[in-house]
Amino acid sequence: MLEKLAQIEKEALEALSKIEEEAALEAWRVANIGRSSPVMNVFSQLGSLPKEERPAAGQRANQVKTALETAFAEKKEALRQAALARSLASERLDVTLPGRPFRRGRLHPATQNLRRILSILGEMGFQVYTARDVETDEYNFQLLNIPPHHPAREMQDTFYIETGETDEARRLVLRTHTSPGQIRAMREFSAQNPQNPPPIRIALPGMCYRFEQITARSEVQFHQIEGLVVGQNITFADLKGTLSEFARRMFGRNARTRFRADHFPFTEPSAEMDVECFVCGGKGCSVCKKSGWLEILGCGMVHPVVLQNGGYDPARYTGFAFGMGPERQLMLRHKITDIRYFWGNDVRFLEQF
Repeated sequence: MLEKLAQIEKEALEALSKIEEEAALEAWRVANIGRSSPVMNVFSQLGSLPKEERPAAGQRANQVKTALETAFAEKKEALRQAALARSLASERLDVTLPGRPFRRGRLHPATQNLRRILSILGEMGFQVYTARDVETDEYNFQLLNIPPHHPAREMQDTFYIETGETDEARRLVLRTHTSPGQIRAMREFSAQNPQNPPPIRIALPGMCYRFEQITARSEVQFHQIEGLVVGQNITFADLKGTLSEFARRMFGRNARTRFRADHFPFTEPSAEMDVECFVCGGKGCSVCKKSGWLEILGCGMVHPVVLQNGGYDPARYTGFAFGMGPERQLMLRHKITDIRYFWGNDVRFLEQF
């Protein structure tokens, strides 16, 4: 038995010395130190040996098994080192180069501009007030001086939510603008002291939804930031001064602005505000359509009916409101021709911001 073990060890080590590949090494392991290998079979034959020969044979079998396992581990490490050396030589890897950096995520361009606008308004004393995306017909239209027969109520402009509700005022819609937040904010503030409601200066950001054909210039969803100021002795001069200062902080201290008459059901009088084209400096280009001016927001004095619906006595209180779109400002500033880029999730577009 001792001679047999010596022969097993010799043949196994000779075969191991000729191996140059990991696949062949694994085959050697199975054949020489696996469960069915010759050295393992010796252990099963120890019981048939004479009693006086068993200790020496068992001891020698353990020595051979340990020697083969050690030789296998050394050969495996040698092959690994050889493979690494070949890889370094052939691939010419420069281990002194820095590792590949992780690609970090970033805020969506619309969110970046939204936060910038809110930051500027915050510096001017505006508090952020958030309102719900799903509104009742009453808050979205009626309390804002938009009766059922108004053209803005047409089905192609609004997403109506079917709830089985028969009461027109309680029908649910996806808000078409952030203006319903005006009513909710005024009612919340006026509830604190119905006789003498506190003044309001808030910014209402959020997503709006309109049932429109998706084109390069229109989407079914878009961000809007609403501004609302209510107090005693608020005038149109306060509106112009506030928005002109906002434009200077947003577009530069030398930014020029102008106001044009317009109409909104919930403000009277109403206006559109333009800023001098920041692409061409007012000289006229394709972005401003050669006019030298860019429309950035709509505004006006809060309609007395809207004030009354919010719990403020229009005989004592006045106020102004404005609404702007962050995506529109981004499109104008960066000459973006298709609003669909903002929601297409194309990384090539988003990484530019």
